[in-house]
Amino acid sequence: MIPDDIARMRRAEGYHRLAGVDEVGRGPLAGPVVACAVILPEGFDCDGIADSKAMASRQRRVQAARLLEAAAIGIAFLPAPQIDALNIHRASLEAMRRAIAALPLLPDFVLADGRHIPPGLPCPAEAIVKGDSRVAAIAAASIIAKVMRDEMMEAAEARYPGYGFARSAGYPTPAHRAALPRLGLTPLHRLSFAPCREVREKAGETPHPKKGQSA
Repeated sequence: MIPDDIARMRRAEGYHRLAGVDEVGRGPLAGPVVACAVILPEGFDCDGIADSKAMASRQRRVQAARLLEAAAIGIAFLPAPQIDALNIHRASLEAMRRAIAALPLLPDFVLADGRHIPPGLPCPAEAIVKGDSRVAAIAAASIIAKVMRDEMMEAAEARYPGYGFARSAGYPTPAHRAALPRLGLTPLHRLSFAPCREVREKAGETPHPKKGQSA
C-alpha cells in the first residue's frame, strides 16, 4: 500500500484537488514519452495501486481500467521528433505540463514525480523523489502512463516488425540494438540518442517511411 503521507499533509493544509503526475519513456531509443496526471476522487480505494515498475502487466491493466472509470485523468505524449528538438529532460517536463493542462478539473496542488517541477503550472506544486512509491495519485499516473505507452509500442510492432517493440517497448535491449544497423531507423526512433545517431551517421540514412508508403 502506498503510504500517501505527503498527500494527507497537503489536504490538511487545505488543498483538496491534488493532482499526481508522472511520465514514462525517458530511456527508450524509440517511441514517445507519455505523461499522465491523476486526481483521485475522495475516498478512492487505493488497494492495488503501486509503483507501476513493481507491478505485472496484467495488474497494471486491471488498475488502469479501474482508474480510468473513477478518476480525473489527463494524458499527453511527445513523439520522437519533439524529444529530439527539446532533449529528453525538457520533453518529459513538457509532457507532464500538458498532462496537467489536459485534466478535466483544475487542480489546486500538483505532486510531480522526480526532482523537477514542470514549468507553467496553474497552481502550487512539489517535486517528490520516488513519488510513484510514496504518493497514490502519482502511482496511479505511472500505471496509466505505462499501460498507454506499452499499448502504443505494441501497435508499433505491427507497423515496424523486427525491432521487438512489443517486447522491449523501444528500450535498448540487445535485440533492438542488433536490429538497428540491419533494418535502419524508423520515424519512431530518437535521432538524438547515441545508438540511433551512430547508426544514422554510419549509414548516412534518414528514417524510412511508414509501412505501405513510398520513399
